[in-house]
Amino acid sequence: MKELIEFMARALVDYPDEVVVEEEDAGDHLVFHLKVAESDMGKVIGKQGRIANAMRTLLKVAAIRKGTKAILEIG
Repeated sequence: MKELIEFMARALVDYPDEVVVEEEDAGDHLVFHLKVAESDMGKVIGKQGRIANAMRTLLKVAAIRKGTKAILEIG
């Protein structure tokens, strides 16, 4: 799932080398922290958060397929 987030984020940003995804186990679910360059933050969030919500939806689907829960935090 970490690779999925990296793939989506790198496709959106101008500085793909600065995309960092950290995975944290929070007991019953996984938390993924996505960090990008300051100038790319708007591209990852999108207008009214649409891109961020789409990324979160895809992550939830991937997590359900693996039998777990996942949360994406951007910033």
